[in-house]
Amino acid sequence: MLSNFSNKKAERQGSPFGTVSPAASPPGLPTPSSVPHRSSRQGDRTGPSVIGPDLVIIGDLVSNGQVQVDGEVQGDIHGTHIVIGEGARITGGIVSEEVVVRGTVMGSIRGRKVMLQAESKVEGDIFHKTLAIEQGAYFEGKSRRSDDPLAGIQRPELTPVDLAPALE
Repeated sequence: MLSNFSNKKAERQGSPFGTVSPAASPPGLPTPSSVPHRSSRQGDRTGPSVIGPDLVIIGDLVSNGQVQVDGEVQGDIHGTHIVIGEGARITGGIVSEEVVVRGTVMGSIRGRKVMLQAESKVEGDIFHKTLAIEQGAYFEGKSRRSDDPLAGIQRPELTPVDLAPALE
């Protein structure tokens, strides 16, 4: 009788785990067959990759999708849609189709659409097709309009990291 039970609340709320059968797994845990398959193709992600407020990344960050940074990145960021959260601090360049800045960026920004929100602080040049600066935003640098601000910029090549020597 319980095998036909489905979690209607999860279905109504759009749970990422779909329908969960309580008979097949402990309460609150998804069954293996109910977890959606994630494709490795570009742009298939539905949500952003999130760099949490307690995370510090030293090095470049490259994504084929959306990135939301709430922590600190000491390096360049490449993506399609980048959101720099209020408490975030970036020391490096940003290259993206769209960039929304609420935090601090110490470096250049290249994007077709760039928005500096009221809480933002940017020290560096901005290369853009469209630029919006809200009242209260801090911007120290040059603004350069371009029909294609991403022209000539190549996304870094991603190569698999060989961890075997480090583990020996």
